[in-house]
Order: sequence, then C-alpha cells, then structure tokens
Amino acid sequence: MKKFFAVFLVLSLVAACSSAFIIPDPVPGGGNKANPEAQEPEPPVEEPEQKPGLAADGNDAETYALILSKGYNYETPDNSGAHAAEPFRHIRQSYDKTLKKYVFDFYLHIDNDDDRGKADVTDRQRNEIKTDGHSPDSLVAQYGETLKMTWKFCLPAGMKTTTKFSHIHQLKGLDNKDGNADVALPAITFTCRTLSNGKQQFQVLYTASKVESDGKSTYLARADLSEFLGEWVSVSETVNFADNGRYSVIVTRMRDGKQLAKVDGVELDMWRTGCTGMRPKWGLYRNFGEGRSLASELRDEILKFADFDIRKLK
Repeated sequence: MKKFFAVFLVLSLVAACSSAFIIPDPVPGGGNKANPEAQEPEPPVEEPEQKPGLAADGNDAETYALILSKGYNYETPDNSGAHAAEPFRHIRQSYDKTLKKYVFDFYLHIDNDDDRGKADVTDRQRNEIKTDGHSPDSLVAQYGETLKMTWKFCLPAGMKTTTKFSHIHQLKGLDNKDGNADVALPAITFTCRTLSNGKQQFQVLYTASKVESDGKSTYLARADLSEFLGEWVSVSETVNFADNGRYSVIVTRMRDGKQLAKVDGVELDMWRTGCTGMRPKWGLYRNFGEGRSLASELRDEILKFADFDIRKLK
C-alpha cells in the first residue's frame, strides 16, 4: 500500500509540474540544447606555435654546426689577433632565465677582433650570422617575393656606442657571379648610435641603391636606446622585395608589450640592380674609428639573440 501511494505521489507531481515546464527561447548569442542549430560554435582549436627555423638547442659545442644545418652562415673573428694562437668561438649558447630557454650569445672584443681578417679594413669589426648564396631558396628573397622575418634580441645593460655605427641587423643584396651587382649598401639597417648630445639612440635606416643615394640614409624609426638595454625585445619584419616594394616592422619589448619602434608598410625600392637575391644579417658590426680612434669609447660586448625565423609569404 505504501508503495502504491509513493508511485501515485510521484506521478501527481510530474503532472502538476508539466503544465509549468516550458522550453525557453534561445538567449541571443547563447546556446539552446533543444535546438542544435542554435548552439554556440565550438571555440577554434589553437594552432600549435611553429618552431623557429634557427633556435639555440643547448649544445654549445656544436653551435656553428647548428647554424649551418639550418641554412644560415656566419662571419666571426675567431682567429683574429691574439685568437690566432688560441681561437675563440664568438657565437655561443647559454641558458637565459628570462626566456627560460637557451639563446645565442654573440661576443665582440674591442681590443682584438677585426672584420673577417681583412688587412685593409682597420676601422671596424664584426660578428654576424646571415643567409647567403648557399642558403636554401626559402631563406633568400627573389624579385617580387615577400619574406616575414622574426627574431628576438637583448642588448646588454650599459652597452657602449659611438657617433659611428653599431649595426645589429641588415637587409642586403647578394652579388652575382661577375661581382658587379649594386649590393655594397644595405637596404635596411638597425643600428645603435650616440648622438651629438650624448644620448644613445636605436635607429631603423633605409638606404637606396648607391647610384640613387650616394650612401645617404633615411630614418624610418628612432627610439631612445635606454628602452632596449638589458631587455628582451621581439621583432616582426615583413618585406616585399621589389623596385616598388614595401617594408614593415614592429619591435616590441617583451616584458611589458611596449612597442619601441614601428614602420607600417612604407613603399620603398627594396631591390638591388644585378643582385641574385636579398637576405638578412644579424649580430654586431661596429666602427671604432680610423686608427682605432674611438676604441676607448667602446668595450667588449655580448649581444643575445634567439629564435630566428624566415618564411616566404604568398
């Protein structure tokens, strides 16, 4: 009898509630299980982050082999001056606590290092990586092609500069087999410089062909160098390499997301007559004056770079 009353009570409650049970209209922008077509779309699946083309792997002893294996090349003063007796590897790897990964360290010694051992070049020194004529087609732009290049760098706190140049990135042309292409001057340069008022500045420079510009450059962007020193920054650079090409770059400080420099799609002549391709370079290439006259204003430096990547866009 008790079981009968319990079943009767449940049925009564269901009957009573059914008259008040109404399927609600869909909420604008919301889901409705009773109408599958009104469901909220599934959130897009995030694409995994693409690995950069050249990233430090922690195997310091094989750093040069890693660079070459990824289609890049290097120009270092490993055997210059006192290094002739005891060679010094100028690109190394170390673990960076800020990025929490291994990065590349570019060394340059003011009292010793030179420019590729050239006896006739006595006012400058360099330590760079680049792509070149031996690189795969994917790392060198042909006429009309667009490259997107990304990387990170950290200039050391207290970095010294002069009124001359301290270049950390360039876009240059590759010479042809006859050696007569107009590739002496870079099209784009990132440089660090001391102004006449003593302040240090980061500059993005454009230089037209030697015939057109006579070596004179135009400022595309400038920023106080103090905003960079001791900080990791990321760079995204997109270039259409043609006579009527386009140039864009965004330089962002990683700590706080502040944009330190930006060039937004300016139209420029980004090709060099007779060249076999256009390509990037990174590192430290600096002038210490004729007869080392400015060497006392400089010091040994270690610049850090990470995650070089070059992609051709359609």
